[in-house]
Amino acid sequence: MSAAHTGPTGRPPIVDMEAWQRARDELLVREKAHTREGDAIAAARRRLPMVEVDGSVPVVGPVGPVPFTELFDGRDRLVVYQHMWHDGAPHQGQCEGCTTTAWHLHDATYLHAHGVSLAILTTGRWEEVHPYTAFMGYKRVPWYSVRAAAPPIGGGMGHLASFLRDGDRVFLTYRTTGRGNERVNFSMGLLDMTPYGRGEDWEDVPEGWPEGRHACWSWRTDAEGTPTWGESSRPLPQWARPGAAPVTTLGRRGPR
Repeated sequence: MSAAHTGPTGRPPIVDMEAWQRARDELLVREKAHTREGDAIAAARRRLPMVEVDGSVPVVGPVGPVPFTELFDGRDRLVVYQHMWHDGAPHQGQCEGCTTTAWHLHDATYLHAHGVSLAILTTGRWEEVHPYTAFMGYKRVPWYSVRAAAPPIGGGMGHLASFLRDGDRVFLTYRTTGRGNERVNFSMGLLDMTPYGRGEDWEDVPEGWPEGRHACWSWRTDAEGTPTWGESSRPLPQWARPGAAPVTTLGRRGPR
């Protein structure tokens, strides 16, 4: 006798493999259309106008101040993630959303093979940024403080941005924020493939499926792994880092 069903009451119908394949093939038509539209958007993105920026502006990294052009590392293209920063906050008080994005940018091997460099920029002071990156284990993608730089290199954070170098000239070619940053977050893509999705309350799910929670509900947890945005929380990846201990305060200055 089979075990009693204890899952969601509104699960989709159970069918044989042939019926499943027919339904899968129908969805594949929509997925292929979505892929082709994505290709068309990417083609339009390649035709966006560019904005020239000052490539000589100094940014601060492991060897001290260097001109922004150094971040290209001899290549002609550069992608950056612009990481928010809370001045004076301990590691657990730093931005959970930016941690989510940066955590998925551990390695740039394939970008380098295509002639593209990758770096993380932040407005934090280097003396705070350096110990943070060491704690997080970020070693293969360089970080730089752009505290003194004007937009679009400095200024507002939370963006993925693309730059092109032509000799000594540097151009901003593209920038995104919000859900546009999901393109580097493979965890979101994999969650979208699962039956319950991301577990967020905006998702369209079958009736009777587990109730979703607010967006980003899983980005912070306490020491027991319980999702919370309270003072005892850390951005989720930090609990896997050596020396991560339970906390009692986010230590942020001013409004969150």
